[in-house]
Amino acid sequence: MHLFRALTIQFVAWAVAIFALRYTVTPPGGLTAIVIMQAGIAGAFALATRAPRWWVVIHLLFSPLVVGARVLGIAPAWYLLGFLALSAVFWSTFRTRVPLFLTNKATARALLLALPQDRAVHLVDLGCGTGELLRRLAMSRPDCRFTGVENAPLPWLIARMRNRNLRNVTIRRDDLWSVHLGQFDVVYAFLSPVPMPRLGRKAAIEMRPDALLIANSFEIPGLGVDRIVDEDPAARPLFVYSFAGRPGRNGRPVGEMTPIPVAVPTDAAGLIAE
Repeated sequence: MHLFRALTIQFVAWAVAIFALRYTVTPPGGLTAIVIMQAGIAGAFALATRAPRWWVVIHLLFSPLVVGARVLGIAPAWYLLGFLALSAVFWSTFRTRVPLFLTNKATARALLLALPQDRAVHLVDLGCGTGELLRRLAMSRPDCRFTGVENAPLPWLIARMRNRNLRNVTIRRDDLWSVHLGQFDVVYAFLSPVPMPRLGRKAAIEMRPDALLIANSFEIPGLGVDRIVDEDPAARPLFVYSFAGRPGRNGRPVGEMTPIPVAVPTDAAGLIAE
């Protein structure tokens, strides 16, 4: 649906630009003027339809890059190679609207401190990307288990290679929506605003009452957050949800959420220093 909308915007912008330059003004720059006008019209249409900002950038750059590539006479094989490389990285981003976000070092440290310190946990990273976050967490908490779920082939392969020597890390190539969340103590998600309502519904049905959902940067609409971890200005905010007492198949009243100790684990200094 999003791809069809994007193509429609491009075709309409080309029609408007050609009509305007042919019948209303004299184009001083020929093809260059048409391309510039088309890009501006496509970007304006994208803004008017409330498309995500990254789609606006794509619309602004699409036609200029296509024309520029034609002028430079780039061999067709390079286009195929670029398409395959981008497909391997972003895969189904156009469908899920979840781009490749990587968790920075400061946020990894904040997440480490947000984990329960008094017991071992099993954490799943939904859309683990290249697996760097899991590597840092696994090295700092060898008592815990970590599972990464990634659908895009190239990030999945990098994550597998990066964590191949860590026995407490498992990397799965799978769609995050097919993973049952009831088997994990902590669910970590750094996605985008679009899938968060669906993730909230899935978590309410599948997660255990004593489990935690930690969302990086993007809140779950309509689901009250238990606490926000945002003490470090260099880190992205983490929204922590528990499901004790919430409605849902597994949610049941079990009293108020037990405060999570935030004592620094013995190996946290190693994660911070890296």
